[in-house]
Amino acid sequence: MTLFVGTSGWQYRDWRGVLYPADRPVRLWLEEYAARFATVEINNAFYRLPTRANFASWRERVPRDFVVAVKASRYLTHIKRLRDPQEPVRRLMDCAAGLGDRLGPVLLQLPPTLRADPDLLDGCLGCFPPGVRVAVEPRHDSWWTPRVRAVLEARGAALCWADVQAHPVTPLWRTTDWGYLRLHEGRARPWPRYGRRSLETWADRVATTWSGTDDVHTYFNNDPGGAAVADATAFARVAAKAGLAVTRTPDLAARR
Repeated sequence: MTLFVGTSGWQYRDWRGVLYPADRPVRLWLEEYAARFATVEINNAFYRLPTRANFASWRERVPRDFVVAVKASRYLTHIKRLRDPQEPVRRLMDCAAGLGDRLGPVLLQLPPTLRADPDLLDGCLGCFPPGVRVAVEPRHDSWWTPRVRAVLEARGAALCWADVQAHPVTPLWRTTDWGYLRLHEGRARPWPRYGRRSLETWADRVATTWSGTDDVHTYFNNDPGGAAVADATAFARVAAKAGLAVTRTPDLAARR
């Protein structure tokens, strides 16, 4: 199993002095990030879908082993609310194709007000090209039904495991042969850090759910103050100690 560990985004001003040297210009932050992590989740694509040229430019700036997960545009998930998905999905994938072999999973984060509609979800997932990994992060409790799980399994889509305040807010279903985990906010200090026990628990959940050739993508979305960088690094250490094969993370102690 390969555990990909990274953060949701890389362009945060308060990461200067945490991940990025104080004298490093913002235009070089992606290269700096990619030298220390092997994956990132591009979540600003949710607000404004980058062009194919943007994605292609990012591909040229990262190493060959780098994997980019892409959060789908809110036009598909929040404005269209998964209805009439053919054109939004086509446009998303046409643009993301600029990443070439650096493209990882696509994340569909659903609105918290969107109630379960298995047929709607099935129709949307059916619009993605074969071979594209799609993770789905519902945020309304009505989605936790056997029929929804069956749709995810039939389409080979992953249920995104999500954590808020060091607790799962989704069922821990394994719906396909790869996984996706997002950690939004911990309960440790300083806020919004995760404590060691929480990280150990998540590492154990991953280790006991997937094995062999499975990939699991883990992204820390608690960006304020560089918490995501510190927690991703700590999680990688915990997971490696548990015997998991983990992608690179920065040596923050050496940087200090």
